[in-house]
Amino acid sequence: MEKPTLPKGTRDFGPAEMAKRQFIIDTIKNAFQKYGFQPLETPSMENLSTLTGKYGEEGDQLLFKILNSGDFLKEVNSTELGARNSKAIAPAIAEKGLRYDLTVPFARYVVMNRHNITFPFKRYQIQPVWRADRPQKGRYREFYQCDADVVGTDSLICEAEIILMIGEIFTALKIQDYTIKINHRGILSGLAEVTGSQQQESSLFVAMDKLDKIGEVKVKEELLAKNIGEKSISLLFEILNFKGTTAQKIELLTRHFISSEKGQKGIADFKEMLTLVNYFGVPPDHIELDISLARGLSYYTGTIFEVKINTVSVGSVSGGGRYDNLTGVFGLPGVSGTGISFGVDRLYDAMEELTLFPKETGISSKIMVAYMDEESLRYGLRVVQSLRTEGIAAEIYPDGAKLKKQLEYANKKMIPFVIVIGSEEVATGLLTFKNMETGEQEKRSVEQILKYDFN
Repeated sequence: MEKPTLPKGTRDFGPAEMAKRQFIIDTIKNAFQKYGFQPLETPSMENLSTLTGKYGEEGDQLLFKILNSGDFLKEVNSTELGARNSKAIAPAIAEKGLRYDLTVPFARYVVMNRHNITFPFKRYQIQPVWRADRPQKGRYREFYQCDADVVGTDSLICEAEIILMIGEIFTALKIQDYTIKINHRGILSGLAEVTGSQQQESSLFVAMDKLDKIGEVKVKEELLAKNIGEKSISLLFEILNFKGTTAQKIELLTRHFISSEKGQKGIADFKEMLTLVNYFGVPPDHIELDISLARGLSYYTGTIFEVKINTVSVGSVSGGGRYDNLTGVFGLPGVSGTGISFGVDRLYDAMEELTLFPKETGISSKIMVAYMDEESLRYGLRVVQSLRTEGIAAEIYPDGAKLKKQLEYANKKMIPFVIVIGSEEVATGLLTFKNMETGEQEKRSVEQILKYDFN
């Protein structure tokens, strides 16, 4: 019999992994809720017409398509099949696809429900997404995103609060050495203008977005192949390679953007955002103006965010930005939005590498009831139910077994406390209460155990 396998780029998560993942998700969810975001879920699949054209040409290539039900080839003639052009026949055999991210489905939801939504509308969404990417460390074909978006306002308070949320989440996860890289589409457009590359903006941004992956030499080669001149490329990298403080970078850009209205707007927005963070009473730590940050997604129109943990090599763990025109493609123009997305999988890998998960993350039950015989089992069932009634996670060993085996089970599951019940405990009502970490044990009544602080 053939051994079962998993599709490449996907993974199983056992109880230990799930406990850690849930810790990350709960931390992020708590922060989202604290800032007034409401939960939302959308289907795993969307019509391809909803997804196509929203992620740029390269993003469209990474969409997982779902074959139509039944005879999916019935609309394809033999000539089309004989041409073996998969792109040409794709629209006829696949009308749906797995969602690539959570932002486009969110925009679709906003348009379809615009009459029932109170604007500004703040929502968070925590669900899996799928990308037909080449699997590698930190990059999977199925992974979870945790998104928070607000639409219906162009206030930079939204961007400032995203910075605050990132800080709160990373503090709660005990991640200290991280960088919030920020740029602005206006600054990128300014770069295109001063280098005379306005007609090739898209090619310029796509190539710049690959700097971290393929390096400066390869990016220059790609730009030359896109008919961007050597003089323009030289000026571009003179700006991109400038090493200085955020204030010095702003000064450099201000000099270059004297005649660029878009560039000046980008600088002004960035400065106002930092001012707002200060008004909140939070120092703008961990923030870096990254002039080369372009991000591959084509819908960002204002501020762009990307967050990296400096001490691990898993890539960015969070990203987002402002997208003024996204709902416009669905027939609702003029709705500005901004959002942030956290990748649970990359955060998990980073925290695992940095050993940041609290020990108690792996604990399921706080206490287990062990018993010696049939009479103590019946007594134990009432005890375990009393614990659960008080909101204490508790379980009872299900099979009749020697005490040693029951205690080994509790140890393997990292259950911190065990109640041992035998004939003496049943007779006196004083149960053996054992601390599994220290090995200490004492006699306690059920009432005393119920008052114990298990947290």
